[in-house]
Amino acid sequence: MIDLLSTNFSILFALVVIWTIPWKGFALWKAARLSHKWWFIILLLVNTVGILEIFYIFFITKRYSVETEEIVEKEK
Repeated sequence: MIDLLSTNFSILFALVVIWTIPWKGFALWKAARLSHKWWFIILLLVNTVGILEIFYIFFITKRYSVETEEIVEKEK
């Protein structure tokens, strides 16, 4: 019985990790790109199994945009 629970927990844990890592990585990348230092720290430290990360990606980042500068090389 203990072995069965241990196996089920291991499978559940693996699924949670596989679900969480991409969401956390993408949310951290967005926070860094938008210079949201406090969001970055919160997303890094708090584990909500992807819920906070999904909220940040789809609701918070929609209000902001990243301005990029186009680099034009001078012809010689």
